[in-house]
Amino acid sequence: MEAQIFGIQKSQETRAAERFFKERKIKIHLVDLLERPIAPGELRRFLQKFGWDAVLDRSGKTFLASGLEYMKISEEGWLAKVQDEPRLLRLPLVRVGQLLAVGRDEASWKAMIG
Repeated sequence: MEAQIFGIQKSQETRAAERFFKERKIKIHLVDLLERPIAPGELRRFLQKFGWDAVLDRSGKTFLASGLEYMKISEEGWLAKVQDEPRLLRLPLVRVGQLLAVGRDEASWKAMIG
């Protein structure tokens, strides 16, 4: 079993996910989104399950500072924006097999590992 964590290395939420899985001796693969953007196909997997409302961090500093709440943006536009600025996402995005979780959600993480 391996947990794939998409996040930002210095983020508290990403570190919490890392710590959670390491404490349970689950192998992790961390993708630091500041170094390597999330693949569009991978992001679409989260979007299909949760939708943009759950995946975007609309209350985060980056989102609010950018003025995006007033803009009409297509899905392709959002994909490009989050590739350029991953802090627009509610991080971490966690995948264990086919199971997915968005944000700091320990209940979902527990369910993922049984």
